[in-house]
Amino acid sequence: MQKIWKLYLILEQCILNSTGDYVWLDLKTGREFEVPIGAVVKLCDSGQIQVLDDEGSEHWISPQNATNIKPMHPTSIHGVEDMIRLGDLNEAGILRNLLIRYREHLIYTYTGSILVAVNPYQLLPIYTADQIRLYTNKKIGEMPPHIFAIADNCYFNMQRNNKDQCCIISGESGAGKTESTKLILQFLAAISGQHSWIEQQVLEANPILEAFGNAKTIRNDNSSRFGKYIDIHFNKRGAIEGAKIEQYLLEKSRVCRQAQDERNYHIFYCMLKGMTPDQKKKLGLSKATDYTYLTIGNCTVCDGRDDQKEYSNIRSAMKVLMFTDTENWEISKLLASILHLGNLGYEARTYDNLDACEVVCCAGLSTAAKLLEVDSKDLMNCLTSRTIITRGETVSTPLSIDQALDVRDAFVKGIYGRLFVWIVEKINAAIYKPPSRELKAVRRCIGLLDIFGFENFTINSFEQLCINFANENLQQFFVRHVFKLEQEEYNLENINWQHIEFTDNQDALDMIAIKPMNIISLIDEESKFPKGTDTTMLNKLNSQHKLNTNYIPPKNTYETQFGIQHFAGVVYYETRGFLEKNRDTLHGDIIQLVHSSKNKFIKQIFQADVAMGAETRKRSPTLSSQFKRSLELLMRTLSVCQPFFVRCIKPNEYKKPMLFDRELCVRQLRYSGMMETIRIRRAGYPIRYTFVEFVDRYRVLLPGVKPAYKQGDLRGTCQHIAETVLGRNDDWQMGKTKIFLKDHHDMLLEIERDKAITDKVILIQKVVRGFKDRSNFLKLKKSTLFIQKTWRGYYCRKNYSTMRAGFSRLQALYRSRKLHQTYHVTRRSVTQLQACSRGFMVRRAFRHRLWAVITIQAHTRGMIARRLYARLKGEYRRRLEAEKMRLAEEEKLRNQMSARRAKAEAERMHQERLAQLAREDAKREKKEREEARRKKELLEQMEKARHEPVNDSDMVDKMFGFLGTTNSLPGQEGQAPAGFEDLERGQAQLEEEDLDEALPLPEEDEEDLSEYKFAKFAATYFQGTSTHTYMRRPLKQPLLFHDDEGDQLAALAVWITVLRFMGDLPEPKYHTAISDGSEKIPVMTKIYETLGKKTYKRELQALQGEGEVGHKKNSVRHKLVSLTLKKKSKITEEVTKRLTDGEYTVHGNSMLEDRPTSNLEKLHFIIGNGILRPTLRLTRELCNTLADKISLRDRFGFSLYIALFDKVHVDTH
Repeated sequence: MQKIWKLYLILEQCILNSTGDYVWLDLKTGREFEVPIGAVVKLCDSGQIQVLDDEGSEHWISPQNATNIKPMHPTSIHGVEDMIRLGDLNEAGILRNLLIRYREHLIYTYTGSILVAVNPYQLLPIYTADQIRLYTNKKIGEMPPHIFAIADNCYFNMQRNNKDQCCIISGESGAGKTESTKLILQFLAAISGQHSWIEQQVLEANPILEAFGNAKTIRNDNSSRFGKYIDIHFNKRGAIEGAKIEQYLLEKSRVCRQAQDERNYHIFYCMLKGMTPDQKKKLGLSKATDYTYLTIGNCTVCDGRDDQKEYSNIRSAMKVLMFTDTENWEISKLLASILHLGNLGYEARTYDNLDACEVVCCAGLSTAAKLLEVDSKDLMNCLTSRTIITRGETVSTPLSIDQALDVRDAFVKGIYGRLFVWIVEKINAAIYKPPSRELKAVRRCIGLLDIFGFENFTINSFEQLCINFANENLQQFFVRHVFKLEQEEYNLENINWQHIEFTDNQDALDMIAIKPMNIISLIDEESKFPKGTDTTMLNKLNSQHKLNTNYIPPKNTYETQFGIQHFAGVVYYETRGFLEKNRDTLHGDIIQLVHSSKNKFIKQIFQADVAMGAETRKRSPTLSSQFKRSLELLMRTLSVCQPFFVRCIKPNEYKKPMLFDRELCVRQLRYSGMMETIRIRRAGYPIRYTFVEFVDRYRVLLPGVKPAYKQGDLRGTCQHIAETVLGRNDDWQMGKTKIFLKDHHDMLLEIERDKAITDKVILIQKVVRGFKDRSNFLKLKKSTLFIQKTWRGYYCRKNYSTMRAGFSRLQALYRSRKLHQTYHVTRRSVTQLQACSRGFMVRRAFRHRLWAVITIQAHTRGMIARRLYARLKGEYRRRLEAEKMRLAEEEKLRNQMSARRAKAEAERMHQERLAQLAREDAKREKKEREEARRKKELLEQMEKARHEPVNDSDMVDKMFGFLGTTNSLPGQEGQAPAGFEDLERGQAQLEEEDLDEALPLPEEDEEDLSEYKFAKFAATYFQGTSTHTYMRRPLKQPLLFHDDEGDQLAALAVWITVLRFMGDLPEPKYHTAISDGSEKIPVMTKIYETLGKKTYKRELQALQGEGEVGHKKNSVRHKLVSLTLKKKSKITEEVTKRLTDGEYTVHGNSMLEDRPTSNLEKLHFIIGNGILRPTLRLTRELCNTLADKISLRDRFGFSLYIALFDKVHVDTH
């Protein structure tokens, strides 16, 4: 019978579970956190079922285990976004839903309005600006689950309900609470729409707090070792106007010791990586592996973190939050002093039978004392001894090694803890804005709670007790808000409701801190006793709570641990060091040491301790009491806010992506009460309104509904609105004073309300726009009529003016036409008269010219005839003379010979004379023809030269060529130009005059200029030994006195040019041709550029500076450099030698020294200086030069001499 029953079950399973179906597989391992796993059927044959589970493992289900599989609800196959819609409402269904979404990189899942976030341990592309825009102003459920949706609902609920909001982010260490907090901050800063400086400051506070308050632990690379509550303040427009940060229980013991594979706080490693070598040298720092406090956990590197880059981010964030450079440096000094103190070594000593110790590492001690600005001896005494005051006397007792190490660690923890508090206060000073006192000023806030998660390590100490106590409070707040208050309200409102059981941690919370003689109070009590020890404290805890089910006492008297049953599991606490950590006080020697420091910054952070006396410090509140008070204030703050919950789940302990530890996740889901939360969210009514609120908010959905204060039956009105919009049979309920709705009801009502308000707004807009457009139309119509009236008037006036101008132009045209006709008639008459007159004059001129031509022709013909007559007459005369001579010779020869021979001889001689005369006539004719040809060629050359351009340089050289070259001696100049030979005269002797005789004064009526001779003028006005005679050497000083030294140098430059022009001073022989384009510039342009811009004074000052160094004998010639035209040149060594030998060349870049110049350039230079410098009286130097040199051998020289001499007289007078 039993076999038949098993076979029946197998057949039933095969029928129900065909291939491809999804089932639940219960492996029944018996482990505490084991739940059924999802699987898919691969094969159903031969009486066995083959399934493949979610982990990829295959299982064969035998007939004996047929009851281990159950069919899966369709909602659990592919997962749902909101877990209240799960058909399989159990832990297995919840776990598989999270697993499926996690593998698809969907890390967020809703449980009603509660968000479950699974840490992906990798960066996902779901936090972009586009995602922020998508989730802005959206209800929960409209978009897929996201942390931005929670932040958006916080923000818009604050604006809609005018009530403060809070977001409680909870979970174990490493679950992603800190990152979730940062994402919410970024979203709120983005949607506030201001992008102001205060928003940037709020965001930049995170890197600083993480650097000083976060560290790498076994479970989390960026674990928050303190709790913080960020209160973000908004103005009435919804813009961020400030924030305030509250910090809770920094884990100061991490500064001194860390567990294996853990690091100290990030700031130490960032500082050592990011500081410059100079900064590290000033602080005496090196690398992280050199410091004891940073190597206790044998881990100095954190994968995925760039400490150097993080340090630059920290520094920039500090600048944004108004940290000064001095404060940054003081912080670095304190951090460096902590590292140096951690490297101190101790050796045990014994003094007077007392255990004592000495500091061995003196280098670190002196460096730490220097950074703390205290005396190194005082610091050593403080760390190795303790001063006790008894009965008014001061007694110093040595400390053992253990006690000294405890004192050093306490000092270091005190410095770091107070520094962290100061940094938080500094940040608050920058981002906190006190509320305005104005009545209309409304400020709402959103609080973000990022507090340490539940912790359970191998060794748990006092810090873990405080952390887990805080998590117990948050769990109770969650339980109270989600379960207790909600079900109590259902009962008070008489809602049809079935009570849901849940896990309440109130008993554990009572035992820890609520009821009398609780654990916290017992620890505080024992801490205040001077002789209290950790052992006596543990004994009191055992005697008081050994019967409590949530308390686990030690198994024997030797154990120093006790356990507490927390909501997340049992945690055992090591009591050693409990009381010392709870007291959290520094003995008087350390406070006195701080007081004696010259460092104002360390005094500032220890200000409260220094101000507090020794007796007062003994009665100061313990750390646990302070933490308890802070938690009470936090719970009070959260209770007045509308809360949103984010449950962070850690998928594995190895911080690896896509690794899902089922048992770890089940444990977190179980102690967080997720199963009960889903049940109460599914069955409950999370949305509730009072009747007044509901009517006032949703009365727009029905026409004619009056405001709540005018309603008589509010309950009936609410019910009418709900039935109309939501339906009569939907799952909503009416209470005594409130209406209870589901989440989707609220979303539907809001959507309908938005539509109704939008319709009303559109109607109002339509009416307002119609009124506005009609007003604008009437205004435009009035303006248009006015413009039309004005335009028509203007147009008529313009047309009248145009017509008037037209008639005026018509009149003018008629008059001009009439005058035109009259003018043409007159012009024709005048033209006719002119033609007759011109004809008469032409005919008369023609007749005159004809007469003149005839006369010239007659005279010419007469002259020709006379010349011919004279020539013929001369020929005839010569022939007659020849004939006479023949007859005379014949007569003479007859006396000597016979008559016949005499006649023949005379005839021969006569023929010879006739031939001679013929040859002379032919030669004369030939000469006349040559003369005619020469004159003809000369005329042609003159005509050709007249049409060719004139070369000024050639003309000057041709005109002054008679002056000869520089090698010619005086008096041996060349011949005068052709055509001027008649002007050549001998040099006139100058008339001797008495130079000592005073110049006669002219009469008043008429001035006689005849007595003003050049020789007398020279004797009167010339400087030095200069006379009126011509000198063939450069001057040492100008002939005349000049006030301006530039004029003096110009006069000397002109004199050198004149000497070269006259051929008495050789041209430069060394010429370096550097073509810089200046050869094409006219000389007068160069003179204007160099002389017309007051350059003499500047160049003179430069030359004077050179003259002071050396070469004083050539100073005059050096100064002449700047007075000539500028050209680039390179002076060779030979030129330098010639200048050193005293040859008269000008040193520097000038047209006088670097190349030979033409006569035309010399003339331009001389005349240009005379034009541009009227005070130079240049013509006197020229007269003195030309007086003896120009021998009046050409007309140009004569005219130049006369002109210059006349200018001398003009300048003189």
